[in-house]
Amino acid sequence: MKFKTQREQLLKPIQMIIGAVERRQTMPILSNFLLRNTDGHLVITATDLELEISAVLDIAAEGEAITVPGRKLLDICKSLPEGSDITFSSSSEKAAIKSGKSRFTLATLSANDFPLVEQVEAQQSVTVDQESLRNLIDSTSFAMAQQDVRYYLNGLLFELTSEKLTSVATDGHRLALGTLALDHSSEDRQVILPRKAVHELGRILSSHEGDVELVLSPNHLQAQVGEIHFVTKLIDGKFPDYERVIPIGHTLVVDVDRELLRAGLMRASILSNEKYRGIRLAVANGLMKIQAHNPEQEEAEEELEVDYKGPEIEVGFNVGYLLDVLNTLTSSNVQLLLQDSNSSLLIQSESAEHCKYVVMPMRL
Repeated sequence: MKFKTQREQLLKPIQMIIGAVERRQTMPILSNFLLRNTDGHLVITATDLELEISAVLDIAAEGEAITVPGRKLLDICKSLPEGSDITFSSSSEKAAIKSGKSRFTLATLSANDFPLVEQVEAQQSVTVDQESLRNLIDSTSFAMAQQDVRYYLNGLLFELTSEKLTSVATDGHRLALGTLALDHSSEDRQVILPRKAVHELGRILSSHEGDVELVLSPNHLQAQVGEIHFVTKLIDGKFPDYERVIPIGHTLVVDVDRELLRAGLMRASILSNEKYRGIRLAVANGLMKIQAHNPEQEEAEEELEVDYKGPEIEVGFNVGYLLDVLNTLTSSNVQLLLQDSNSSLLIQSESAEHCKYVVMPMRL
């Protein structure tokens, strides 16, 4: 494998795909990039067996495919001065990188052992605006579970219908839902994207504009974002019926300034129980009290003016869950909707009507 290029032309694409490199290195080759010549262009691929990301570079390449340590190649490129010229060449066991008076030699592994994803057989596709899709992911993905035994919660649900794309995440204690209108019809379909793939797709989308086509097969989702080709395996499982979790028939509505509420919760959280993170919200006569205490008998109390007309109500919540929602929303005001002191909290915003957030109550 041989090619010549400038530092920036190589650095940006490998920064986009480095997230797919396996950190645990269960197989040595998973810590490597695959470099190959495809139709005269350099293609660099990273995978962890579940997720595969490739970058097609406008760099003329020739010779046999090879694999090199991904993070070391990235660190070398980052360390070189801006505008540096890079010359890459490889033999059967070593790869040489030259730039100015710098010389680097990397160990290589055979490209024949690199595990590429099989060709995805497209069953269905949908085209969406990249910025809208990124916002949809950002507004819901924070509620995904982490290492839950219910493996289907460790991911993000994409539900396609004839009118919209719905994104749902839940860890069993809270739920985030967002929708994106579609301009064309699509067959009804539910798929669950793994947690890591969700974060990497959002990161790739953040650096591009225009439309992106999502292609679905029985076991994979793939997307082409500029020069980046993204493929992930899907989680095989049944996602919970999320519509049953969203409260309906709420009678108690609290309108509050989002930033004031967020700041009050942040201050109160300082003295909340470090393990359970519980805080108490008490609302009555246009006033909200936020209370927190911990095993050291320390207490915090905040008072906020709110728009509320109804009976006095007091509910406990995990303050971290509330802050996650308020940090995601950008509107000036939010609505807190409740039925009683034992019901889940529904959080909505007029400027984000396509999003709904549910937080389960805590007993304090």
